Amino acid sequence: MAEFFTDGDLRLLRDKVIGVIGYGNQGSVQARILRENGLNVIVGNIRDEYWERAERDGFKVYEIKEAVERSDVALLLVPDEVAADVYYGEMEDVIKGKKFFILDFASGYNIAYDIIKPPRNTDVIMVAPRMFSWGILERHRQGLGYPVLLGVAQDASGKAWDYARALAKGIGAIGRPGGLALRSSFEEEAFLDLLSEHTHIPILIASMLAYFEIATKRYGASPEAAILELYASGELAEQAKAMAEEGLIEQLKYHSRTSQYGQLTRIQKYYRQIEDIVEEEAEKIWNGGFAREFAEEKLSGMLVLRRLRKIFGEMDLVKAEKKLFEALKKSEKGVAGGA
Repeated sequence: MAEFFTDGDLRLLRDKVIGVIGYGNQGSVQARILRENGLNVIVGNIRDEYWERAERDGFKVYEIKEAVERSDVALLLVPDEVAADVYYGEMEDVIKGKKFFILDFASGYNIAYDIIKPPRNTDVIMVAPRMFSWGILERHRQGLGYPVLLGVAQDASGKAWDYARALAKGIGAIGRPGGLALRSSFEEEAFLDLLSEHTHIPILIASMLAYFEIATKRYGASPEAAILELYASGELAEQAKAMAEEGLIEQLKYHSRTSQYGQLTRIQKYYRQIEDIVEEEAEKIWNGGFAREFAEEKLSGMLVLRRLRKIFGEMDLVKAEKKLFEALKKSEKGVAGGA
């Protein structure tokens, strides 16, 4: 049975200095919410535009090593592919020299695959939000919480789960309406996150690309009309919202019977083929094959990623998107201006 938490004890963090390492999307949002909840927050970052942004937001900003020296808790909120470089280059020796330390991750990746191995004096916890940073900030402004996965990889203090719950409350996830923390693990978070990124999301995008090519090239549909039908109208986002609130299948009640019949019969038709794809990808993630693949990609300087970004960025769909989005923006200005 899953274990859920809806609150945590911020008193556990009141006397501690919390160092947010990395002031990107998640780092900037989590740091701001922690501070608004009355906690003592500093930022550790390299000297770049994010350092300047943190200073503009009113934080004391330090080089990463110094920030860790000054902290009792560190939230390592840099991208997965650079986290190990940051940890071993700037953090490990400092943490080893402390009597006790709390190290938090927002992703299970580097711990699950033993890329980062913290010392024994460390509580290694995970508070992993299940939404983008701007969604977190919007819900925070509305006084609402949001879902997170909690994990403990190492419990040096005997209170690691309590610290994880406290931090979840500190970043506004629990202790508010709509807030929910699910007891999980670094391994589970990494597996499920990667499986989403390797299966249903790319399958969805691939199906849209195929739809666009066939509808426009073979059957003469206008590119703009096809993109509106696919996602640009916002209807798909509304459907996803209904899925989140009412369920994957239950939300079909809002569709016409023609739509319900078409979707359910085709789900049944496609399921077995897609199940094989998901199983293949799941095995590669579980046995570490993808982690090895991505490590090789990093060593190459992200050669494949950069090449694929270029190839996909030059597709006809992307060019048509730009025209459509420009027209939609102009229409919004016209409505707003009373034209």
